Amino acid sequence: MNTLEIRKVSITESGCEAVVNAANEQLLEGGGVCGYIFSAAGSEKLRQVCERIGFCQTGDAVITEGFDLCPYIIHAVGPIYINGRQGEEGMLYECYRRSLTLARQYGIASIAFPLISAGIYGYPKKEAWKVALRSCDDWMKKNPDGDMKIVFAVIDDQILELGKQTAERMGIKA
Repeated sequence: MNTLEIRKVSITESGCEAVVNAANEQLLEGGGVCGYIFSAAGSEKLRQVCERIGFCQTGDAVITEGFDLCPYIIHAVGPIYINGRQGEEGMLYECYRRSLTLARQYGIASIAFPLISAGIYGYPKKEAWKVALRSCDDWMKKNPDGDMKIVFAVIDDQILELGKQTAERMGIKA
């Protein structure tokens, strides 16, 4: 049975088979969550693999080995928030959907997400939660035979509470 939970935990300590990196299109090591993931996986090894891949379109995702962190890292490129009228919602929704689809293709049973695009990419946190939760919930409904454990790994108490409240208002068990 598919499950979704919102937990106060560092994504690098989630214990999931795959963690999702909030990546940039060039798959370069960045700051924030991306920097922590690169560091935990082994920056040099992960950088070399990402350089070979070279590019990932906004709204898409690619998968690599997780090296020292976990079996897999899924690099999802979220949109930079401009004004909400430039297709940001659709691209963000696709990041989650594509990440879950890759996880299923690779036989991954547990995946940890950050709140993609809600940091330096500027996506308003409440709206980012709505899109993230709707995308994951839609994916679970379309894959009812799955056994995917989806974890949103959050370390900030306010963002954690906002996520739980948003899920409750949307009628999503988290």
